[in-house]
Amino acid sequence: MLSRTAANLYWMGRYMERAENLARILEVGYRMSQMPDLANGGTRNEWSSFAIATGCEEEMLAKHGEPDLDASIAFMVLDGDNPSSIHSCLRAARTNARAVRTAMTSEMWESLNDAWLEFRGHWLQTLKRENLAPFLEWVRNQTSLFRGAHSGTMLRDDAFSFLNAGTFIERGDSTARILDMKYHILLPPGESLGGSVDYYQWTTLLRSVSALGSYHWVYREPIKPWLVAELLILREEMPRSLRYSLSRVNEFLGKIAEGHGQRFECNRRAGQLYSQLCYDNIEDVFQSGLHEYLTKFITRNNALGVSIAQSFHF
Repeated sequence: MLSRTAANLYWMGRYMERAENLARILEVGYRMSQMPDLANGGTRNEWSSFAIATGCEEEMLAKHGEPDLDASIAFMVLDGDNPSSIHSCLRAARTNARAVRTAMTSEMWESLNDAWLEFRGHWLQTLKRENLAPFLEWVRNQTSLFRGAHSGTMLRDDAFSFLNAGTFIERGDSTARILDMKYHILLPPGESLGGSVDYYQWTTLLRSVSALGSYHWVYREPIKPWLVAELLILREEMPRSLRYSLSRVNEFLGKIAEGHGQRFECNRRAGQLYSQLCYDNIEDVFQSGLHEYLTKFITRNNALGVSIAQSFHF
């Protein structure tokens, strides 16, 4: 496979996954901003934490001032000049798809192209704070359609492996950022850890990654922060956890290496990061600091992405 084709497939997977995960992160901020005391002058900083979690705080401040709901919609959804916006992700995914039409099935192209056309023709003109919730649901539905199309119709060859390697390296990054949002959200005065607001924030975080039901199924007890972190970091049966995401990256890079008859530097890095997640326990995570652990993971995951690009000459 040509390096250019591999890069297009890899980044198509990353951009579609990023669009979905931006919608999930936005949902966290939106749900938490609906808490009554925020409207009454509360001091929580959901939208600032959102900007920090997405790594776009400085750009958003420069363009829109202090982050709020309207600024977040304008910058992280609609702004075509922001390379990390949902607008840019859908556009870039379609651009990459057009370059590799022969490596895609018709179902994949139709699902991706339809998503872009509907976004450009409808949501780009009509999206406001009043219809943000149905828009976020629409993004998640469209990315699910694309995921179902490639999962159900693609040959299991290098094209499939590169697409999924991109998907899951992006998912690991996004789950870490969603979980780290809780670190940046301040509890209002008078609220304690384990109180009703803290409980609501952790519940909202679980809902955003479709893990609330899974949490209660696995643990069968009230929500506890260290168990939420364990589920989203270390439980491989949880499909949006860091460990599951890296297991899939490691698997698909392994298939590519097997097909090429050699292992690459990115295989070593992926195996190393996955192995650490297999042997870590939640006590060690909290002892070192959850925020510090997640920041280190994001850095190493980004380095893995760079290594993939270098190994295959993207």
